[in-house]
Amino acid sequence: MRFLIFQTLSVAILCFVLPEKCSSEPVSGMAKVVVARAPEGEVLSTDYEVIAEGKKVDVYTSRVLDAPFADKGFDYGGNYSFANFDMDGKVTVKITSKRSLASTIVRPEAVKIVHPDEHTLLLTFERPAKVSVEPDGKKSPLLLFANPLEVDRPDRNASGVVFFGPGIHKSTRITLGSGQTLYLADGAVVKGVVIAHGNNIRITGRGILDGSDWGWGKGPNGNMVDICGTNVEVSGITIRGAFSWTIVPRNSSHVTIRNVKLCGSRVQNDDGIDPCNSQDVLMTDCFFRTDDDCVALKGLDLAVPNNNVERITIENSVLWCDRARIFLLGHESRAAFMRQINIRNLDVIHFTMTCFLFEPGEDMHLEQVNVQDIRINGEGQREFIRLKPTINQYMHKQTPGYISDVAFKNIAISGKAGEYLVQLQGANAEHNVQNVRFDNVMILGQPLTRESKQLQVGNEVQNLKFEDKK
Repeated sequence: MRFLIFQTLSVAILCFVLPEKCSSEPVSGMAKVVVARAPEGEVLSTDYEVIAEGKKVDVYTSRVLDAPFADKGFDYGGNYSFANFDMDGKVTVKITSKRSLASTIVRPEAVKIVHPDEHTLLLTFERPAKVSVEPDGKKSPLLLFANPLEVDRPDRNASGVVFFGPGIHKSTRITLGSGQTLYLADGAVVKGVVIAHGNNIRITGRGILDGSDWGWGKGPNGNMVDICGTNVEVSGITIRGAFSWTIVPRNSSHVTIRNVKLCGSRVQNDDGIDPCNSQDVLMTDCFFRTDDDCVALKGLDLAVPNNNVERITIENSVLWCDRARIFLLGHESRAAFMRQINIRNLDVIHFTMTCFLFEPGEDMHLEQVNVQDIRINGEGQREFIRLKPTINQYMHKQTPGYISDVAFKNIAISGKAGEYLVQLQGANAEHNVQNVRFDNVMILGQPLTRESKQLQVGNEVQNLKFEDKK
């Protein structure tokens, strides 16, 4: 008894002397979850309820196939849900639904899954991750975004800060200049576009930038986030329902897109990111769901001092494209060079057209492209990779381009049976394909070799190499 009394007094003294040790906040090594309530007036999803470490996470909705596409015969699985929370430590998320969750697949396989009953899932996040929770494939999934804890939140009253707190804001156009920061707080839904022209600009927060109020191509600007400058960062936000191209660095350098979530497929031409005539662009730790190309590199402008597209890195992200390509390199590109492109450590969870389409035209040199450590969910698609200098209706100069020094390493496509063609074709002796290497490229568990039925090699292809050294 004396020991128990002494122990109780000791704890009381410790709490008085070191109150932070006895606060309600988790101590080091314990799970921490930060959530915010959705703003009043936001119509939330009724398909799912999400609880993260005992805290309710509001679930938003995103539309697909607005007019005029709703009656064109496309099937994207209908409108879907998404939710964000911040975390640190090991976090358990409980998901419940009136629909059956018994056959749910989580893509990519980044979390531990337990099925307590037909209408309940338990997901364990060891670290932040972005996943698609799919009870029935593409049919109305839940996109669940577990973010790292937010840091460097700006002071709303500081000079140069444009601050949107919780609530629905009909802002339309947000124009940023050099040295400014745009902050979208968690619980903010900002209906508008961002025009960031200048240097040292930051767009950040945990809120939503929403383009859903505008029809296809009818927004208040040409694209959702228009960047033209140096040292520009977009981080943390969710972008919903783009009406056209989503993130577009034009004639820019040192641009970073980090932990950005795109909830698209509402209209066509909603490309995820289109670096145009830009250099040193990094996209990392993102989740993109789009109708049109997830990543499209373009060299549209010949009037700028450096019109090349170079030193572009796309990494550590999850990509989903409903209608077009995951990567499109070469179309609409009149720059002299598109080069030093690094594509690595990605999960492609859904795609339709050619996953990697490299088709330079207009005498542009596409070179030094490295594609590495990619995991792809195959759903029976006909084409997988196509390298082909080409001419199409978007090109001003009707001349093919060039392809050289392209490497695919540690690429695996698994899932349903399909053709998954790998096509290489030069245009002529001058506009050819050369120095291409396939190293540990696996298609449905089988390595790609010269004898593979998926491989189609046409004329003017030089120095093609495989891991087998044949």
